[in-house]
Parts: sequence; structure tokens; C-alpha cells
Amino acid sequence: MFFQSRAVVIAAFAVLSVACSAPARDAAQLSDDFGNPISIGVAPARIVSLSPATTEILFTIGGGSRLVGRSKYDLWPDSAQLVPNLGDGMSPNVEAVLGVKPDLVLLYASQDNRAAADRLRAAGVNTLSVRQDRIADFRRVTALLGAIIHDTARAKTVVDSVQHTLDSVRRATTGAPTPKIFWHIWDSPLITIGSVSFMNELVEIAGAKNVYADINGASGQISLEDVARRDPDFILAGPDGARQIKSDSRWQIVRAARDGKVIVVDTGLVARPSVRLGEAAVSLARALHPGSLR
Repeated sequence: MFFQSRAVVIAAFAVLSVACSAPARDAAQLSDDFGNPISIGVAPARIVSLSPATTEILFTIGGGSRLVGRSKYDLWPDSAQLVPNLGDGMSPNVEAVLGVKPDLVLLYASQDNRAAADRLRAAGVNTLSVRQDRIADFRRVTALLGAIIHDTARAKTVVDSVQHTLDSVRRATTGAPTPKIFWHIWDSPLITIGSVSFMNELVEIAGAKNVYADINGASGQISLEDVARRDPDFILAGPDGARQIKSDSRWQIVRAARDGKVIVVDTGLVARPSVRLGEAAVSLARALHPGSLR
């Protein structure tokens, strides 16, 4: 699972507003999800993106050629792997980032990154820290990045395309049986998704119900015994998680594990709140409702 996924599910999820107006001849004044101001006038030519989600967006809206640094987890599209790898995206190596002389750095707005954001800003580098925890966040961040690189039209096209696919999946699964799912995120301790997560939104769009949708947050630590009590019809897990479930006899108390109803998901697809959200919803719907999508 990419570096954000664990941070996304165990960090506190506060969705803060981003004030954004498209750049004109005068610098547009923006504020990020740490509440820090950022001034962008001329479109940045050298961008470091240390979040897979923002890296994917930039490549999709035509800003990939501006990237001079990425995190080691930014692997899509393939051309992203040609961008210099600057290491971790959480608590990044600030010296390595400064070494590529960026005029804009994009960070995920986790508390783990606040110190790095402060250091980069103190060094005179425009630094934009944003959260992408919900599908609505994908829409606003894409619009923001479109404004920053002066291509709001392409950004809107991307957002509209993703939303069209999500709407199509929701329509295709409306009226179908609604299976209960448990999403295995982390094993020790056992962590799953709650209601304040794009992953929960994807489950609902795909025509299923998260048995832990009552968790009022992005994630929560739960017990195996409680999973068995809630009795999901299917378990969603990444490849490593699926192997853990299969090899650990303790999971036999859960009916879905006992019956082999463990759906292996591509975490690089379904655990990133970015331009492939529509594709992620399609993949979940096809797994949960075979034949629902052609």
C-alpha cells in the first residue's frame, strides 16, 4: 500500500477549506490546509510533488513536465518514474527537496509534514499542503492545481470525467443486493475504514455497505471478534492483507474468511483519492456485483 494509505487511515482527518481563484496577471492569494498563505502568479516551472495523488493529478492535467521531484511511492503513470525520486513523502528529506531548486512543493497535509512545510517556507519555497481524504477533496485539489498551472479547463475536464464514471457506477449498482463488506487496512493493530474516507464512499458507490460505517472518522482500530460479530459478506484486502488473512487461523472465526470470500484489491488503485477514482469504483463494483458493468 502506498505511503499515504496508512497515514490516511490513522491520522486525524480535518477537512479544511482552500480558497482559490485562478491566477491572473497579479498573484492569486491562496491558503492551504495548514492555513498558510501561498502566492502564485507566474505558473511554477519546477514542482516537487510528494504525494501520489497530486503527482497523478499533475500528469493528467498536463503538468507532469514541470515535476522535478516526487516521493518513492509516486509510480503512476509510468512517466512519473522518470522524475527524480526524493524519498519519503511523509517527514521528507528537506535538504533533498531544496537540492532540486523547486519553486513549488506539494505535500500531504498531515501533522507529520508540518515541520517540513515550515522549513521549506522558511527557505523561501512556496509550499502547498493539501488533504485528499474525500472525493470532494479530489475535486477541489484538482481545480486548485489547474489554477496554479494555468489550465483550469483541463482540470475541469478531468474532474467531470471522473464524476461521470462515479455516477455511472452508482446507477449501475442501484437496486442490486447490498453486500456487507469489511475493509482490511492494517493487521497489527487491526484497522479498518470509517465513514470519513473516500474508500467508504467508493464502497457505497459500488453498491455495498461498510460494516464499520458507524466509525465517525477515516479509520478505527477494531477487534477480530467484533468483525466476526458484524459478519461481513466479503472482506476487501490488499495482497499482503489477503495473505495474512489466509495464513492466520484466527481469521476462521469470520464467516467471510472461512468461506474464502476475500476480494484482493489493487491498493495502488483503490487507495488513492485521485484521477483513477472512477476506475477504482468500477473495479469494486465488478468484484462485488459481477455482470453489473459491461
